[in-house]
Amino acid sequence: MWWSLVAAAAVVLAAARGATAAAVTCSPVQLSSCVSAIRSATPPSKLCCAKIKEQRPCLCQYMKNPALKPYVNTPNARKVASTCGTPFPKC
Repeated sequence: MWWSLVAAAAVVLAAARGATAAAVTCSPVQLSSCVSAIRSATPPSKLCCAKIKEQRPCLCQYMKNPALKPYVNTPNARKVASTCGTPFPKC
């Protein structure tokens, strides 16, 4: 279950980044700092927001992954990205 939350957080973080996918190493684990914000109503940390922006180019890839999609493509994940000022990409 922990891995699923990390994956969801990774997707959220990836959506927040405006850089090209080639410049980013896609790793859902990078979003682990967002797990508590995605699972509960707590605000995302500065680290979470930074990671969401960094991983934004990877979000579409994460949403296409059946194991990650249930965590990445959720209202809470989108809310965290929005709170961080990083819109979800249109995939």
